[in-house]
Amino acid sequence: MTRERTRPDESGKPGYITAEGYRRLEQEAEKLWSEDRPRMAKAVQVAAAEGDRSENAEYIYSKKKLAEIDRRLRFLGKRLDVLEIVSRTPKEDGRIYFGSWVILEDEDEQERTYRIVGADETHVDPRYISMDSPVAKALLGRQEDDEVLIRRPRGDTHFTVLEVLNRDPSDR
Repeated sequence: MTRERTRPDESGKPGYITAEGYRRLEQEAEKLWSEDRPRMAKAVQVAAAEGDRSENAEYIYSKKKLAEIDRRLRFLGKRLDVLEIVSRTPKEDGRIYFGSWVILEDEDEQERTYRIVGADETHVDPRYISMDSPVAKALLGRQEDDEVLIRRPRGDTHFTVLEVLNRDPSDR
């Protein structure tokens, strides 16, 4: 199950997003508007023509799905207006920045790979973590070979930064 924002961020802080993340949201909005919504509107029209709407399950379902699409379109429209695209590639100085890929080693010598992104794109890939998360906050500004203490609900843990990359490590 993915966790997505249910209402716009009202903290006054800009919402940062990678260029790829912004394109994904734009593509989702375009698909909803040009494919899903017209198909569901047609389904409502067909179901409505079948007669008594109060007992017509297909009509009720189609209306509900159309309302969900419209809600998502309104949300995406508002989010796309306020998001700030971070399109520049992070510096190649070994430090961790927004958009960086980080390979960490935990206390049990297990490697973990994360990419620090905006909150609106964390559901895309399980390796993506929000820049607002405790892990990302502890990592930002660190560099290779740094020891990092991360406070988690299940207890503190130490990580060693093995590598900082500006591209997906699986593309090597």
